Amino acid sequence: MSEENQNPETRPTIDPGMPRSVRGIAPTFRRLARSRSAFFGLIVVALLVLTALLAPIITPHDMSMQYRSATKLPPMTRIPWSEIKKEFDGVPKGRFREAKTNLFILGTDKFGRDILSRILFGAQISLLVGVIAEIIAVVIGVTIGALAGYFGGLLDSVLMRVTDTFFAFPSLLLAIGILAVFEKPGLFTIFVALGVVGWTSVARIVRGQVLSVKEEDFVEAARAMGASDSRIILRHILPNSLAPIIVVGTLGVAANILAEAGLSFLGLGVQPPTPSWGIMLAEGRNLIESAPWICIFPGLAILLTVLGFNLLGDGLRDALDPRLKMQ
Repeated sequence: MSEENQNPETRPTIDPGMPRSVRGIAPTFRRLARSRSAFFGLIVVALLVLTALLAPIITPHDMSMQYRSATKLPPMTRIPWSEIKKEFDGVPKGRFREAKTNLFILGTDKFGRDILSRILFGAQISLLVGVIAEIIAVVIGVTIGALAGYFGGLLDSVLMRVTDTFFAFPSLLLAIGILAVFEKPGLFTIFVALGVVGWTSVARIVRGQVLSVKEEDFVEAARAMGASDSRIILRHILPNSLAPIIVVGTLGVAANILAEAGLSFLGLGVQPPTPSWGIMLAEGRNLIESAPWICIFPGLAILLTVLGFNLLGDGLRDALDPRLKMQ
């Protein structure tokens, strides 16, 4: 045996009280970086977040400004500055942000609004809905899954039957039913509807994880030391169950973005003139032959965003898979 191995002070140590999910952060990121698809997904998600934050600065035109003389312009079209200035005549100063360019990179819609500017601002809506609705879903799912898995018995049976009941309904139809309860659709109603719809998969995964983790020695030790059930769940079990929660949460954000686009397309989500990708698709569906770019670019934005989150979620799932930790 080498002298290094005989001296315990020279050996790398890991705090045994630290959650396994925290101890494995560095190896997880190394495995994630080796996956090209996951790295691509991470880049797409990072660009989406950056776009949403910088949208008021980087948009070339005001998202609500209607250039009546420039409706349904194809991509990469320029109009004279004189025409743009006419649109600002009579408009109170400060109500609209003046155009930075006379070039419409992605063209205009049937109302003469710049498509690129609306897509950039639409990233804010998509990211907001995707994240907040998933936070609601994770809170509900983690609570129900943790209670069912930890206490078991009758409580487990009742909570899982409720979960199965919600899971049996088609997600979109259930979301539409929840939205019908509210008088006026909007962002808040979208948060609630998608959050209530999306918690079932989280609850199932958390329950299974809790059933496994609660049999570990450190949980038994905490119980023997007199720790309360709530402390054991919050301080010992859930921190060691973060990996699957992070994965399912990432995939849930993509599902929420797609669901919001579908609901907005049906007129049940975010209401005009708020720039939502689903609304932009709905406004251009009747012009698919004469002005296809009105639908194509919002559709591509939805495609790339959902693909990015799905690739990132798949990469996280592979990186956090315990079976890969020894590779």
